Amino acid sequence: MKKPVANDLPHAPSRKEEILSAAASLFRRHGFERTSVREIAQALGMTSGSLFYHFASKEDLLVMIMEEGLHDITQAVRQAQAEHPQLPERLLAMVRQHLAALLGPRLDAMTVLLYEWRSLSPEAQQRILALRDAYEDLWTESLNEAAQQGLVDPDVALVRQTLLGALNWSAQWYRPEGRLGIHALAKRMFAMLFPKMHLGLEQADAG
Repeated sequence: MKKPVANDLPHAPSRKEEILSAAASLFRRHGFERTSVREIAQALGMTSGSLFYHFASKEDLLVMIMEEGLHDITQAVRQAQAEHPQLPERLLAMVRQHLAALLGPRLDAMTVLLYEWRSLSPEAQQRILALRDAYEDLWTESLNEAAQQGLVDPDVALVRQTLLGALNWSAQWYRPEGRLGIHALAKRMFAMLFPKMHLGLEQADAG
């Protein structure tokens, strides 16, 4: 039997990653303001002092959780853009990747990203909002193309806000054990949000 090589072995989370995961879970369940550093440390069997060896403050934890979440979802959606030159397929893939990043293994971190940014200091808010704006620009680019083709309302900013609002709200109600998997959910939401493009894809598949 072939022995696994190092690259085949599952990734063992570092202590820093374990802290980020535990903090994201607690921030999601109790809120950033109501979660203490001691509670995060206790969840990991650490002392508060040991936690500060990795992070300077509780806010630093929150910022890194948000930055990593935005990095992951931006990379996923950018890849979907690159792999699908045709607009309808591209936007469907972007919806699928957004939901996969949002509702997947990093759900705690992504939910914290959506709802805890107001807990940041003004300086940290600027950092996170700049990353969020860069992510939204990916959508604006494709939605502008759709608007030029008459496939969505010309108020692209409102279309983008409606789209991302609907996708992000799924974090509140989606259950992995429910009747729709993430890919099926992406198709259904795409059909509701972009009926003209969905019809075009259906007709192309039928042809």
